Amino acid sequence: MTDRVALVTGASRGIGRGIAERLGADGAAVVVNYRSDADAAAKAVATIEVSGGRATALQGDATELAELRTLFDIAEREYGGVDVVVCNVGIARFTPIAETSDDDFDAIFRTNTRATFLALREAARRVRDGGRIVVISSGTTVHRRPGAGVYGASKAAGDALMRTLAHELGPRRVTVNSVLPGATDTDALASQLPKQARAEIAARTPLGRLGRTDDIAEVVGFLASDAGRWITGQTIHASGGLF
Repeated sequence: MTDRVALVTGASRGIGRGIAERLGADGAAVVVNYRSDADAAAKAVATIEVSGGRATALQGDATELAELRTLFDIAEREYGGVDVVVCNVGIARFTPIAETSDDDFDAIFRTNTRATFLALREAARRVRDGGRIVVISSGTTVHRRPGAGVYGASKAAGDALMRTLAHELGPRRVTVNSVLPGATDTDALASQLPKQARAEIAARTPLGRLGRTDDIAEVVGFLASDAGRWITGQTIHASGGLF
């Protein structure tokens, strides 16, 4: 991927950071987008550079159109264009539907659905021919559990957009797919689920553990590479068999 430029939103921590570092190790120039944690983004850039890659950390709120467009503008100015876009921005709040407030609903859909739509639309307009677009979705879109209804719905909307965009961009050889992680061992998961709950999920997973960020990054790296050229419009389950 030494001739490709990748833009990863929400890339300073967790799954997004793992993806950015993987794409950088594969040779892509990577734009590491972050909203507030500049130190974490700088560490991601440093890791990519140590592996011999090129990277730039760019602050921006992916739910704001002007800021998202600036990310593309800078990527084009610094690296000549954009070939890979990974839509990774998201928030997770787990509350029974009956107890979900209007404010929580709006916040979840603004971050998970609006940010994905804006990134997909901008990518559709600006990714170079033969490019790759990947949406980081969620296993809650197919694996139901109490409290995850609104979050799952917000992510499922991105999957629906992805499937249609794959048909719209096919003539330009641009592939569009989504990856559905299972429970992945990140700081975000630790803040949402107690240790016992995480252990129970690992026990229910056929491969016997929680996912790691590199498990998801490997899948995205494949989809972004030439090896993934014949896969488009698909939701790829990456859960160790949990769903």
